[in-house]
Amino acid sequence: MKFLIQIVTIILFCVTMAFAQETLIHAGSMIDGVTKKMKTKQTIIIKDGFIANVENGYLKADPDDTVIDLKNATVTPGWMDLHVHLGSQSSPQSYSEDFYLNPEDFAYRSVPWVEKTLLAGFTTVRDVGGEVVIAARDAVNKGYIKGPRIFSAGRSIGTTGGHADPSSGLNRKFQGDPGPHEAVVNGVDDAMKAVRQRYKDGSDLIKITATGGVLSVAKNGQNPQFTEEEIRAIVETAKDYEMHVAAHAHGVEGMQRAIRAGVRTIEHGTLMDKPTARLMKQYGTFYVPTVSAGEFVYEKAKEPGYFPEIVRPKALEIGPKIKQTLGMAYKEGVKIAFGTDMGVSPHGENADEFRYMVEAGMKPIDAIFAATSVAAEVLNQKDLGKIQKGMKADIVAVNGNPLKDISVTKNVVFVMKDGVVYRQP
Repeated sequence: MKFLIQIVTIILFCVTMAFAQETLIHAGSMIDGVTKKMKTKQTIIIKDGFIANVENGYLKADPDDTVIDLKNATVTPGWMDLHVHLGSQSSPQSYSEDFYLNPEDFAYRSVPWVEKTLLAGFTTVRDVGGEVVIAARDAVNKGYIKGPRIFSAGRSIGTTGGHADPSSGLNRKFQGDPGPHEAVVNGVDDAMKAVRQRYKDGSDLIKITATGGVLSVAKNGQNPQFTEEEIRAIVETAKDYEMHVAAHAHGVEGMQRAIRAGVRTIEHGTLMDKPTARLMKQYGTFYVPTVSAGEFVYEKAKEPGYFPEIVRPKALEIGPKIKQTLGMAYKEGVKIAFGTDMGVSPHGENADEFRYMVEAGMKPIDAIFAATSVAAEVLNQKDLGKIQKGMKADIVAVNGNPLKDISVTKNVVFVMKDGVVYRQP
């Protein structure tokens, strides 16, 4: 008798699950991340956090189902920003905060920035440099805070005196001699150890600073800062730990070393020339341009006192060039993925990048694909970036038609991540 009751219970459970409640999204217009043609009058069926099906027309719901009316909106896959820094935000005080703020201060401060990013329509981000963001990622995953799906690099790996050396510009008594544990390397052995330490810390990917940077307290923003052998050691070690490598790079030589060594993405790429763009095509390297950061630092460099004096000339020179470089790379056929460098400019303003991409010469549909299916390819996430059966239910909707006016990406009216609604009309 007990055995019979167990069998009946299992059958009832299976029947209940088979008819579990579904969510139906009635989408007036839809960009699915698969075809570059907008579809109209679609029903997206959501079940257990995944897309169960996509049907033509507006399907009638069962009594227990939830219907979300987006007939007057354009629906797309959840957007992805592949270059953010959720643990910081630029200000005139940024260069002194390390002296009086503790890691937990940075972590708590990041909480509203994480939520702003999600509500702006970005359901997945790649954080490329910020130790506290590993904790933020885990907090989102455990449901402690609301935020996007986070892939975190932890600390960026740099060289002594390089763009990611945390002691650059400090008084000598504070500088010390940071090494692989602090993500500062010199030589192949150091490079391998730094990657393994990032894995130990819980990183999902590796970020390196292949050249100088704009905002570091150093005079050169474009010189190569790793040997090709060091980068190759980082890439090969990262591969052993199932991680890819993102390379910050402004100057051509540093970019070319990183591309030949096998990095997945070039970030910024400001001074990229046509031979470098063609090298990226040859190696299948993705370009993450971050025009938003270039525009922001250029404007702020005009304000006396916002940046240290050693930073201002670099920001004025390098900042305005990224948009032009993106246009050239797009024409050359380089694979372009969406990234903003939020944390330089204010969090939650990520969608400005869509407008900058179109101003640079990209077609609006290609800008949207850069933030959806192309970004998913960079992250090797086969169940993200598309609206089709079997994908995770990450969905965003905007008022208006982004193919006619890309600026409507700032008018987000609906955000769903993993089937959970975080913003709706």
